[in-house]
Amino acid sequence: MDEALWALGRGTGITALVFLTVSMILGIVTRSGRALPGLPRFGVQNVHRAAALIGVILVVVHMLALLADPYAQLKLVDFVFPFLSDYRAFWLGLGTLAFDILFAVSLTGLLRNLIGSRTFRLVHWSAYALWPIAFAHGLGNGTDSGHTWFLAIAIGSAVAVTGAVLWRLRTDFVEYSTLRLAEGT
Repeated sequence: MDEALWALGRGTGITALVFLTVSMILGIVTRSGRALPGLPRFGVQNVHRAAALIGVILVVVHMLALLADPYAQLKLVDFVFPFLSDYRAFWLGLGTLAFDILFAVSLTGLLRNLIGSRTFRLVHWSAYALWPIAFAHGLGNGTDSGHTWFLAIAIGSAVAVTGAVLWRLRTDFVEYSTLRLAEGT
């Protein structure tokens, strides 16, 4: 059973990275106001939300599996307060910090209509910090980080998110079109 919990913890962590990568990229595409080939804008938003939800569920299963795993010897406090663990305090602390941000982003996503767009956007911007923190946690604490298959997933995820963020920062990004019109460019 111990090995099954360890495998479940590892597998859900890696799979969560993939789903949160997809969510991050689609969140940027959604903000651009563009559709994807064969998928209208509302479809992109729906897939973004679904990928985020699946990613959150996988993170929770990842945490619960490792909490139950006697080999990991993690305590509940390790999942709430970053950098206090006896085991790889920095790398595990990054995972805890990523979860804390993920919780805030998820909560504001669920309460968007109650808290308003401005608060939602302000908290949602922290996803730009969440992803690299979670990514670093996976590289530093993941027992599979030395395997070629894991590195391929990690590099692919990093390239995809970096490309999306660079595209997001371009001045011809759709969001900035009203600013360009106001400036007369």
